[in-house]
Amino acid sequence: MQVQVRGRRSAGWWITFGVIAFGTLFFAIGAIVGGVSISFVTDAERAKGTVVYLEWQGGHVSSSGKSRQSSGPTAHPVVEFTPAGGAPTTFRSSMGSNPPAYDEGERVDVLYRADDPEDAKIDGFVSLWLIPLVFCGIGLLIAGIGTAIAIATRRRSRPTLSGSGTALPSAG
Repeated sequence: MQVQVRGRRSAGWWITFGVIAFGTLFFAIGAIVGGVSISFVTDAERAKGTVVYLEWQGGHVSSSGKSRQSSGPTAHPVVEFTPAGGAPTTFRSSMGSNPPAYDEGERVDVLYRADDPEDAKIDGFVSLWLIPLVFCGIGLLIAGIGTAIAIATRRRSRPTLSGSGTALPSAG
């Protein structure tokens, strides 16, 4: 005789549902941010810009040694470009890295909104697509794990007819 405790089964179902919902939420956030990037790229004007300096954020910078600490501050490129028919404009990239992804004086492609040139981004994979891909990837992974757990739990809880000694009724 097998006895099932309803509370444990119900709690497990809610946890599995929560994991799937959490993964789906992460995926949705990634899809929304990706949609914003697609919209930005579609409507943006293009220009050439120059990294005028690197703005370090998140701690002190030690210049001793060949490389900076990877757990230390991040370098955000500050880029100057001239929009079509406008005055030179400077913006700070929201994406920073350590080691720096760009060098001072490096030429970069810039995407900007014609009606608001300060709303600009470096035309690169990291600044446009990294965050949407990370959120979508984590969301798919978490939701996939939750779904696999739900399927495995459901298969395990189904009664099996093989070996029970009872015959199934025939249609005929």
